[in-house]
Amino acid sequence: MDAPDRNDCHPKTHGPTSGSRTHEGTGAPAGTDREIFSAVITPHRSLSRRGFIVFMCVLGGVSFTAGIVFLSMGAWPVFGFFGLDVLLVWFAFRANYRAARARETIVVTESDLLVRRVSARGAVAEWRFNPYWVRIDTGRDHEGTLTRLSLASHGRKLDIAYWLSPPEKTEFMHALAGALATARRGLPD
Repeated sequence: MDAPDRNDCHPKTHGPTSGSRTHEGTGAPAGTDREIFSAVITPHRSLSRRGFIVFMCVLGGVSFTAGIVFLSMGAWPVFGFFGLDVLLVWFAFRANYRAARARETIVVTESDLLVRRVSARGAVAEWRFNPYWVRIDTGRDHEGTLTRLSLASHGRKLDIAYWLSPPEKTEFMHALAGALATARRGLPD
């Protein structure tokens, strides 16, 4: 595969198993210049695996108890529906946890800004920008809250960090802007 143009912000896509050798999981290609900034952004999940198990046990226990009550009253078909409810909730959480495998990696080096997205299914898309030409664009709601971050270069935009909350986006924007300023100045030896 040909090396992408430094100003190219068209995605380079790969299948779930392909990819290049990287620096310690950061997503930066091996053998490139020094890394200034690296961030991995993942979807937020408020319920841990342990919390999920506890929740499912409580839900299963309540459903089983209610099912037994209906079974003792002679309404035996209701017992099966309580089990079906638990099964449907389990499938919904399983799909939610599978979606949590998605991630976005942003790496700034002395001469490159790499955005690498891995979908929940493992498909990889990469965009490269020249840190001298890229700018950070923002979108705000009517109250002035930061709601969108994007990278813009040569008439094209790429939304980034959409899994972050508004305060996290603000903090991330400042860190990324600082890293881009460092890349533009050049690193001291």
